[in-house]
Amino acid sequence: MTEGAPSVAARDDLAGVVDLFDWLTRAELTRALSELAFKQRTEVDEAAIGAAIDVAVAEYALVPAPVEALSEEGTTPALDADSAGADEVVALAVGPAAFPSLPEDAEDLPHILDLPDRDVDRRVLADAVLERLSTDAVAAITERDHERLETLADVTYDIETWAPVDAGGIRERIVSELDG
Repeated sequence: MTEGAPSVAARDDLAGVVDLFDWLTRAELTRALSELAFKQRTEVDEAAIGAAIDVAVAEYALVPAPVEALSEEGTTPALDADSAGADEVVALAVGPAAFPSLPEDAEDLPHILDLPDRDVDRRVLADAVLERLSTDAVAAITERDHERLETLADVTYDIETWAPVDAGGIRERIVSELDG
């Protein structure tokens, strides 16, 4: 883990907050964390929140969810990139490397944020995550990034437990690169 990076507990807390809603945009997650900070009478550091989300996504505790995997009160949500920055409307779901936990006072967030009922099609999400894992593995192999490859090797096991997918081919490529 990178020095100064958010802890595993912090990533799992982020996943726990997202899990309360099934999925959140980055902007909604940032707002939820700001609301928690207010309830806990602490200051909000938006840069630290952004960095924590980035680490959680990089380590597959949170995963970008394709729109076709999302529903909001039974319909596909309209995520409008024109109304905010493109990163802010990326929907995030709990990923295979997460062990979701709830930070103090998080149980109040559904009442505070008042978002519509949401759902994630796990099969569509799993396929997207497997595709991302393959792309990330190729990039790490190309860059000879052994630290990243070690992280991704762990994710290949996590994803098989998390969803009915086979990451064996990706894992074999990663292990071959690490051993070579």
